[in-house]
Amino acid sequence: MSFQDRQYYGGNQGGFGGMGGGGLSFGLPSLTPMVKYLLIANFAAYILQHLIFKGTFEGLFAVQGGGFYAIQIWRLLTFQFLHASPSHIIFNMLGMFFLGPVLERSWGGQRFLTFYLTCGAVGGLLYSLATILGVLQPGTLIGASGGVLGLMVACAILFPHFQVILLIFPVPIRFACVLFTIMYTLNVISSGPNAGGDLCHLGGMATGFLWLMGRPMMNKKVSEFKAESFQKKQQEQKNLEYEVDRILAKVHSQGIHSLTNREKQILQQATDMQKKNGR
Repeated sequence: MSFQDRQYYGGNQGGFGGMGGGGLSFGLPSLTPMVKYLLIANFAAYILQHLIFKGTFEGLFAVQGGGFYAIQIWRLLTFQFLHASPSHIIFNMLGMFFLGPVLERSWGGQRFLTFYLTCGAVGGLLYSLATILGVLQPGTLIGASGGVLGLMVACAILFPHFQVILLIFPVPIRFACVLFTIMYTLNVISSGPNAGGDLCHLGGMATGFLWLMGRPMMNKKVSEFKAESFQKKQQEQKNLEYEVDRILAKVHSQGIHSLTNREKQILQQATDMQKKNGR
């Protein structure tokens, strides 16, 4: 994610550039625990990457284009903590700083972390697949942009009143998401500069969108499935009880020896079910 594309969180809850109430708000959000840990981890990794283990971290932990590296699944997580330059990490962490806390407060730390890392990992996976298929030239992918852009999409869906600063102009966060999507898509299609990075950006944004929009639909489908399963089980129970009553009536009128093997199995099934239910 290039520094020209950075956005700053804003909204009624005090983010920089927010248009809350009657004008611009310049308050800073208070850090939440998981956001704080991620900021520390990213800056610590940057120090290790550039000051202590110069030139070796990318080879071990970045997403590399090509088939061999695709089996090294850990890279889909570790590449998100590596950055190419001071501006690269600073702008990514600004996005984390302004966008992350409001989502962590809404979701809790564990769900927030899962969402953030998943958005970044899918972006890295998409880039890796594109290089394997020959759509993009193999290279090295690092940076937290995919995850941060996933956070931006989540905020755009959940908090559409937020505004972000593009250059010097405040715009609705949803407008910014649409604009970035168009820009990144055009760059990927034209194989422009940092097309691989922009494909990762699109992957992170798409994951954020599907996560937020798809989960309610999935939860609804799961609820419907559970309801149908319960109704089916209830109907099967009624059918079994009906059969048991019929068989017992037959035993009363014709004797136990009149039962077929199938009827005996039904009685045994009902007996086993009663034992299982503690009756």
